[in-house]
Amino acid sequence: MEAPRQTGAGTLWLAAWLLFVPVAGARAAPPPDAQADSRATPSQEATGRVVDRVVAVIEGQVLTLSELRFEARVALVQRGGMQALEAPLDEDTLRGALELIINQRVQVLNADRLQAFPAEPAEVQARLAVFQLRVGGEAALRRFLARHDVDLAGLETVLARGLRAERILDSRIRLRAQVGETEVRRYFEQHEAEHPAGYEAERAAIREKLVRERYGALAAEELLQVRSSAQVRRVAPFAREARR
Repeated sequence: MEAPRQTGAGTLWLAAWLLFVPVAGARAAPPPDAQADSRATPSQEATGRVVDRVVAVIEGQVLTLSELRFEARVALVQRGGMQALEAPLDEDTLRGALELIINQRVQVLNADRLQAFPAEPAEVQARLAVFQLRVGGEAALRRFLARHDVDLAGLETVLARGLRAERILDSRIRLRAQVGETEVRRYFEQHEAEHPAGYEAERAAIREKLVRERYGALAAEELLQVRSSAQVRRVAPFAREARR
């Protein structure tokens, strides 16, 4: 029996890397943009004020602070954190989002080399439609994109990358996350007092719980392995604090 789909690609990031802090973490002041050892990107205003900075270099690809903030907000909104549309993002939230972004980009770059796991346009458009609904409609989406100086194609790229990364990871661990009837029965017997409705009534919920737990553990292991050979350099001070 296949693992339930809702315990796969749709929830794996919760267990794997994304939200080390709750969505409510999008509340405090953002990290300072003017740290002495953060590198400026070429983008500067006529006054010379830096308007963007490099946060990390992932397999040769530069990730800027503005990109990190935008992608963090997209990820949080996808997971129900609507306050992330406008509230400042604290450093814990950005560090968690950075781990997600690194994982996604490394996985997708590896898949690109093999020309594997493409994102179908219809699937990306479906995610875009859901995202637009979450932010409050077409006009609200336009305001969100304008606030971050990102066009619709840029958002579609972020959504497609996330879709591909989820599918890549899901393909590697979904079957291994299966839970047999014996394991479900054993868990029930060990925690029978917590399930007064009886085995038959509780079996599906127990299986779901065990699959989620195993999926999360396998996802973390898989991502650690993927990251072990990746070339990632953190530049911003708050990003370097995320080293493990």
